[in-house]
Amino acid sequence: MAKQRSKTPGQRQLRIGEELRHVLAGIFERDSFRDPDLAGVHLTVTEVRPSPDLRHARVYIVPLGGGDSEAVLAGLQRVKPYLRREMARRVKLRFIPDLIFAADTTFDEAEHISRLLHKPEVARDLEALEDDALTDSAEDSAEDSGGA
Repeated sequence: MAKQRSKTPGQRQLRIGEELRHVLAGIFERDSFRDPDLAGVHLTVTEVRPSPDLRHARVYIVPLGGGDSEAVLAGLQRVKPYLRREMARRVKLRFIPDLIFAADTTFDEAEHISRLLHKPEVARDLEALEDDALTDSAEDSAEDSGGA
């Protein structure tokens, strides 16, 4: 029988991902890059997800203050060899994972959902739901106290 693998990352994967995130954040904070797309850009590393075999790691980044994340991703791709060398000096791993850079869109999605929830139509529907829930709970408590 084939052994099924779970989709959730293991403890080691999570620990290494967090360690790589700290190292990359330190590199981005202290080092300056000669690449024109990275000059003067401050980056936040929101998450690093290593693969189960730890050979690859997807790095989610956000440029502080907004900006063109496509150009930043292209610049990071060009300085990837330098980043891997610096990581090898700072992290004790048998293999330094190949870095795959991606823009983190969770903040944009959260802002979009927030805008949707603050629309007048949605606020009206949410108030109606809250009123119904309050009415139902008042009726339930009245039945509980009247039946006892």
